[in-house]
Amino acid sequence: MGDAAVGARSGREGEEHRGRPAETAYPAGDDSVTSGKHSSADGEGPGDGQPPAGRGGSGDGSPRAKQPRSFWKELPILIGIALVLALLIKTFLVQAFSIPSDSMQNTLQQGDRVLVDKLTPWFGSEPERGEVVVFHDPDNWLAGEPTPDPNPLQKVLSWIGLMPSAEEKDLIKRVIGVGGDTIECKGTGPLKVNGMALNEASYVYPGNTPCSQDDQGGQFKVKVPEGHIWVMGDHRQNSRDSRYNQADKNEGFVPVDKVVGRAIVIAWPINRWSNLPVPDTFDQPGLQAASSAAALSVAPQGLALAGAAPLVLWRRRRYGDGAGREEG
Repeated sequence: MGDAAVGARSGREGEEHRGRPAETAYPAGDDSVTSGKHSSADGEGPGDGQPPAGRGGSGDGSPRAKQPRSFWKELPILIGIALVLALLIKTFLVQAFSIPSDSMQNTLQQGDRVLVDKLTPWFGSEPERGEVVVFHDPDNWLAGEPTPDPNPLQKVLSWIGLMPSAEEKDLIKRVIGVGGDTIECKGTGPLKVNGMALNEASYVYPGNTPCSQDDQGGQFKVKVPEGHIWVMGDHRQNSRDSRYNQADKNEGFVPVDKVVGRAIVIAWPINRWSNLPVPDTFDQPGLQAASSAAALSVAPQGLALAGAAPLVLWRRRRYGDGAGREEG
């Protein structure tokens, strides 16, 4: 743009400046065309050898550098961005939860902080056997439990996800069965899923038996309805779970839409940092119920198709553009 302006001027020098010495040329900036501050035919303007007015003191034509904002002016903006990101992460990605009881010992200890994956449920993922999940109270399971009274700062920090939620009535248990599964406990165990015995030595609290011998719900045989899960604590003799809530409106089952997400890692205290994998016993052959196996076999294919579609379209477009260039 600047070059075009200089060239047009040079073409008229023979008529406009006939008999006058040529003036010193300066690089034309972006504002040269519109500012009108370079020398004109009547001789008015800056003298020879002087840069046009309005330019930086350096004389090189570069614009004057902007002064950076002070740290204190930018701090509120940075804090605002951080709060928005924290809120988005809490809503859609992960959220911290505090363990309030001993029902999941020794996998989780009272006072542990766990991070819960909230992203995968947005893509249709449902809880699977062996996962540790957080879920909203299905039907007054926490009746009689003390409710914490957080201060205003704790309320704000928990709302944006920087602290575990203090007011929501949530529970954390291990998924034992999903829709279509038949689960059975006789005597002291072992616990059976679809007729297959689980080896729970790696996560059941030491000294506990997989099944409890009582008439309150410790002995049972149930079939999990579709869209529900059956959950139990790892501290079997100290957990009020699906077994002991069979009189509620869901008959002890937890609706999948009540599940917040899967607990994936122990984040606090530092000396207990670890992930929460699915125990190997849930991967044994023959454990899958017929209905669940059919549902699970479709999901990976759908995900694979969704992932392959953009690649196919990109390749077709790429090769199509290449063919067009060759023909041209």
